[in-house]
Amino acid sequence: MALDFVAGCIGGAAGVLVGHPFDTVKVRLQVQSADKPLYRGTHHCFQSIIRQESVLGLYKGIGSPMMGLTFINAIVFGVQGNTMRLLGKDTPLNQFLAGAAAGAIQCVICCPMELAKTRMQMQGTGEKKSSRKLYKNSLDCLVRIYKKEGVRGINRGMLSTVVRETPGFGVYFLTYDVLTRSLGCEPDDLYMIPKLLFAGGMSGIASWISTYPVDVIKSRLQADGVGGVNHYSGIMDCVQKSYQKEGWRVFTRGLTSTLLRAFPVNATTFATVTLFLLYMRGDETGMKDCEPAPQPLRQQQVQPTSL
Repeated sequence: MALDFVAGCIGGAAGVLVGHPFDTVKVRLQVQSADKPLYRGTHHCFQSIIRQESVLGLYKGIGSPMMGLTFINAIVFGVQGNTMRLLGKDTPLNQFLAGAAAGAIQCVICCPMELAKTRMQMQGTGEKKSSRKLYKNSLDCLVRIYKKEGVRGINRGMLSTVVRETPGFGVYFLTYDVLTRSLGCEPDDLYMIPKLLFAGGMSGIASWISTYPVDVIKSRLQADGVGGVNHYSGIMDCVQKSYQKEGWRVFTRGLTSTLLRAFPVNATTFATVTLFLLYMRGDETGMKDCEPAPQPLRQQQVQPTSL
């Protein structure tokens, strides 16, 4: 159990490093003004951030997901494992239910973490060197929000986060379970790692597609208030105003960068976890999570942050 936790943390950290630039682009595209858009699309957004803010601009807000990584892994692995034990049988449905339970409970850490990440990502938009930084880092961001708005402020977007994470993690676990069974991973399979990479990457894509419109609303709610002006009173108000002003396409804004991020992030996470367990436990024990044969209890590896 301890090795699974450490492996998940290391794998999650690797995933954050690979995927954060795509996440920054996603957030910028999701929350930019419809009247005066700064970016024409994913590629233009990447180019603009690097040109105007340097490569480091793509890594704004990375401290927040890194900071919450350990706690999220502890919650996800603990809840998922205990739920599987309570359900008593390793089936695709139970994998979905266990993943959904883990996704819902880890929102306690995920929501404030993503709030700080979003605020940091929006800071200094279009500036290579921001002349005035409101937040020094992710922790300073949360402290300032707490002082100004209290507990409610640092939990802004909690409901939309729960609505996104609960089915999102369920779909992730279900897809990964189905794919690993279908691909027929074996402990002595020479192609076990590529199969695991593929299963993890496709699981991430399936998870994001299933909940992406909710993620757009969450990002808008968490970015709302930057500059001292609030545009939305809640989830439904955000949905109505966004749809009325920008049409249905607003709910797919940033999807390209998200899907481009989803595959390598999840593939990196699973590869890192697998290699770590292979080294620490040995071949057969380290690969047991990829075996397709039914087992009394089988705990899958999972990416610990927002899919």
